[in-house]
Amino acid sequence: MLILLPPSEGKNQPKGKSVLNLSKLAFGADLLDTRSKLLSKALAKSPVAPAIAVYSGVLYQALDWSSLSAGARKRGERSILIISALFGALRPTDQIPNYKAKIKTSDWKSVLKPPLDGLGADLIIDCRSSTYAAVWQSNPTKTVAVRVFKNDMGKVSVITHLSKKYRGELTRLLLKSAKVPKSPAQLLEIASSEFNCKLHKAKDGQPWYLDLIIG
Repeated sequence: MLILLPPSEGKNQPKGKSVLNLSKLAFGADLLDTRSKLLSKALAKSPVAPAIAVYSGVLYQALDWSSLSAGARKRGERSILIISALFGALRPTDQIPNYKAKIKTSDWKSVLKPPLDGLGADLIIDCRSSTYAAVWQSNPTKTVAVRVFKNDMGKVSVITHLSKKYRGELTRLLLKSAKVPKSPAQLLEIASSEFNCKLHKAKDGQPWYLDLIIG
């Protein structure tokens, strides 16, 4: 299982004396040159903390990493990949500074493809926004993109900003689950324990879609 998350604009300010070490981040050798080009001198000397603690937006509040069991966090360390404008792709425990950056597909698309294509996950659960999804398209036959809809007295409409909250809740559910999903059907089974869901099969080069229907 690989869970793709976006970063968040909201961030906590790390404290302490440790500073950024690009070579110790995930995919260090593959992404070092691009990270070095995008990194400012000021950020290179800024204090760092685990990425999962730096990102503080709605999704990460719902995920509530610090309250997870040690086993759930260990699963998250193996399963979660955060797509970042400045760092490309991060694991939750990667040490990063507080930064501001807008992602550019041209910076990352060709650079991310080789290392991420090589991950070989059975199932990829895509919780990214379209902006971040553009930098790497995983194999659609084993990718499930998560969409969120609101059901208001039978009228179904797309949820935009608050969709992050429910994607965070789904991620938390997957980390806590007794089973690790290896197929879209198994993902649906787990998600259905807390959400009203619909699963749409992959077709015409598009991924599978898991719709969370709220209300």
